[in-house]
Amino acid sequence: MAYEKELAAAKKAATLAARLCQKVQKALLQSDVHSKSDKSPVTVADYGSQAIVSFVLEGELPSEPFSLVAEEDSGDLRGESGQETLKRITELVNDTLTSEALDGFSTLTAEDITRAIDNGKSEGGSSGRHWVLDPIDGTKGFLRGDQYAIALALLHEGKVVLGVLACPNLPLASIGSNQQHSGNEVGCLFFATVGEGAYMQTLDGSSKTRVHVSATENPEEASFFESFEAAHSSHDLSKSITEKLGVKVPPVRIDSQAKYGALSRGDGTIYLRFPHKGYREKIWDHAAGCIVVTEAGGVATDAAGNPLDFSKGRFLDVASGIIVTNQKLMPQLLRAVKESLNEKASSL
Repeated sequence: MAYEKELAAAKKAATLAARLCQKVQKALLQSDVHSKSDKSPVTVADYGSQAIVSFVLEGELPSEPFSLVAEEDSGDLRGESGQETLKRITELVNDTLTSEALDGFSTLTAEDITRAIDNGKSEGGSSGRHWVLDPIDGTKGFLRGDQYAIALALLHEGKVVLGVLACPNLPLASIGSNQQHSGNEVGCLFFATVGEGAYMQTLDGSSKTRVHVSATENPEEASFFESFEAAHSSHDLSKSITEKLGVKVPPVRIDSQAKYGALSRGDGTIYLRFPHKGYREKIWDHAAGCIVVTEAGGVATDAAGNPLDFSKGRFLDVASGIIVTNQKLMPQLLRAVKESLNEKASSL
């Protein structure tokens, strides 16, 4: 299998990062005093997750030149005001890695942590290999005790060839709008390699099952996902599009690339994302989710039907938005999107 070593390293890195995030979220939800405006827990988990992924990938793949395109850098941690946070991150990372009994692991210093975080400063691009990471995708969901994901992908010559999504709070059972929650076990790991299909297993590493997108061809039977936060995506535009298609069920709104994971196993049929004007998508917000869903038989394009291009550096420039569904529904969905966008433009 191509990229076998890389996939094993990516799964290990994302799973360990998820463990760290779970610890932080558990403590956050148990503390009575935290206010939603206090971003420090998510800051600690964000940096800690990035440090772990960087450290594990570099350690597991020593013979490869290491390039990581990631969201965070350590600038804010290096000053006087960041020392306390850096100390907490260092402790958490060491705790997480020690509990895993990694071979030859020796305690990391604060300097090791900032170096691991700053590995993420790569610009990516169309040549060579670059890892792409969102250490916590869905920070609002994380703070709410809801959905978030550790999203890790590998670019090779500008194409996404591998993706891993760790979704610590996603139920193993379907979360589609017409599903009753059967069983309350949570924690999913989705992964895909180009040409090899997409798979899901539990975060604690149970046997994998292959996943496939929904085969629904009738829009009336389709359900759709969109961002939980209206600030992240235009709910009005989604409503207009789904009304044109004849979708009957209300949207399932969840945070983060957990939507891509849920879509890849057929929990819903459509994912719509229309950020507000002026927002530029980042490659780490879609790279891992995109390959998981396409390897599960889905299609992800921008609103004009163009394939998503991850080869242009840190940003993903798209026409208006991103739409994801199965191959049968895509032509109808593109038509509805085009009509809705034209109506919106003519009403301005």
